[in-house]
Amino acid sequence: VECETEVEPRAAWVNVDGVQIQQVLINLVRNAVEAMRNSPERRLRISAAAISSSKVEVIVADSGPGISDEMKAKLFSTFQTSKPDGMGMGLSISRTIVEAHGGQIWAENGPTGGAEFHLTLPRWKMVPAAAAGN
Repeated sequence: VECETEVEPRAAWVNVDGVQIQQVLINLVRNAVEAMRNSPERRLRISAAAISSSKVEVIVADSGPGISDEMKAKLFSTFQTSKPDGMGMGLSISRTIVEAHGGQIWAENGPTGGAEFHLTLPRWKMVPAAAAGN
């Protein structure tokens, strides 16, 4: 798998539990790699960008077959899976984690094929030292 990452400097800091968001990202990357298993081109792109003064958007995109409309409608529901050995818990848990952090998660098909999973997270608000009492 060819992997590309792009993190905009303004998106480097988010206000989250790192272990929980790491679990979400590992799940999304694992799903992407599995989706590309039979694809002639295996390209994974992970990007993060500040989309406002209060939010960062992270995108995990793959070059797999994409998501059918039928699956898209129930993708984040518990026990929904397209994998023969899947439990259908990963995306449901991921949604719970992202929403508990005040963010959103959704999926769409990429403009050139494959799937894109988008999630928004709150940006870290830097407090000036004078305001923090230092």
